[in-house]
Amino acid sequence: MKVTPEHNERIAKMKFSSVYPHYVTKVEKKGRTKDELHKVINWLTGFSDTDIQKLIDEQVTFETFFEKASIHPNATMIKGVICGYRIEEIDNELTRKTRYLDKLVDELAKGRKMDKILRSSKA
Repeated sequence: MKVTPEHNERIAKMKFSSVYPHYVTKVEKKGRTKDELHKVINWLTGFSDTDIQKLIDEQVTFETFFEKASIHPNATMIKGVICGYRIEEIDNELTRKTRYLDKLVDELAKGRKMDKILRSSKA
């Protein structure tokens, strides 16, 4: 599926605080924890728990969220399909980073081991 400019714009303007509760619900419903979710977000973005809460409180958009993030160098190892899009084929950087996060949350909810989710070099 091809990512359209309209789709990219919609993601850029979407508030992280509006999606975050859905991430929490998704992982907790599958027996994972909010702490594990934060570990995944921290790995991808470099944000601490305090940073995450501040960004939620400030109601930042995904555009601002990822502008402030320090993306992990191994994030390019995140591959596959999420929401109907093949991550490695997404040419818009912001949309790709957002799908990285979606994919990590999905893997966490599906019970994948944390070292695999975090693309550990020990794996």
